[in-house]
Amino acid sequence: MTQQDKLHDLKARLTDFMNRIEQMDPEETSVEDIDRLISMLEELERKMD
Repeated sequence: MTQQDKLHDLKARLTDFMNRIEQMDPEETSVEDIDRLISMLEELERKMD
């Protein structure tokens, strides 16, 4: 995967992450939801290496 492909993938994943956060209702967000978001961030971090 080229550097450009990695950057494109990262942008797409960040967009997905932001969309998920925007759709969450703070009153209904569970610990499991937060855990999934943290996992997404950790995966993004690994992809950047």
